[in-house]
Order: sequence, then structure tokens, then C-alpha cells
Amino acid sequence: MPKGWSICRLGDVVKYEQPTAYIVQSTAYSDAYPIPVLTAGKSFIIGHTKETEGIYNRLPCIIFDDFTTDSRLVDFPFKVKSSAMKILQVHYGVEVEYVSLFMSITRLVGDTHKRYWISEYSKLEIPIPPQEEQKRIIGKVRLLFEVLDVIEESL
Repeated sequence: MPKGWSICRLGDVVKYEQPTAYIVQSTAYSDAYPIPVLTAGKSFIIGHTKETEGIYNRLPCIIFDDFTTDSRLVDFPFKVKSSAMKILQVHYGVEVEYVSLFMSITRLVGDTHKRYWISEYSKLEIPIPPQEEQKRIIGKVRLLFEVLDVIEESL
């Protein structure tokens, strides 16, 4: 392990919150409404609501689908569709985007319909470098994704 790095369990660097207070009351969505309604799954933004109460705004955060283990980094205010997700906040000194990248490449796939955050994901070990190294890694990954986008556009 490089100097200054440590190994932690994901649950030791991330605090989760149940999204109950942020669940949308009405599914009458419209693109004309200002607040996105999110799911951690593939659809991500499933609509927009005009509701003004119960908007999540402690940003950035990660939303984690407790059944599919999909996760997304979110940097804008939102409401959620259901309680089948966790809202994750990263502890001070750990970059939320670093944790999000780690989670995006870590897949636990099971055939049971269970809540994965507490039973599996929070127990995963994550290497934590010093904060400046986390930022450098994030920058390199962003650059690689930009290169991949250019390649994809040229196909």
C-alpha cells in the first residue's frame, strides 16, 4: 500500500440516509416542472415535479439503488420516486466523486431480492489515498472518459 493510503470499509467513509422524506407525492410529471425526480437505476431522471416540499439539497451526494446496486453521483436538487434507494454522503476528507467512481466499477450481483447496502456494499473495502491523490485520480478518469467520448463520436 502506498504511503498515506488506507483501506476502509465503504460504510466507514459513507453515511446513508433513507429517502422517505424526499419521495414524490404525485407521479404527474412534466418537463415543464423544475424539480427532477430520480431513480438510481438506468433511467436516472424519470420526470420532473412541481412539488416544493421535501427536496434533497445536501449536494453532491450519491444515490444507490438498494436492489440493483446501481449508483449515481448527483450535484443538483431532486426528489425520489421510491424508498428502494439510499442517499449517500461521504465523510470529510474523502472526495464524493472518488467514492462514486469506486462504486461504479464495483458490482455485486446476486439473484436474491434483498437490500444490498447494509448486507453487502457497506462492507466492501475501498482504498483511500490522501485527498490530493483522490483529486488527481478523479482528473485522470475524467480525461479518459473524454477520450472515450471522442472515440465513440468518431465511430
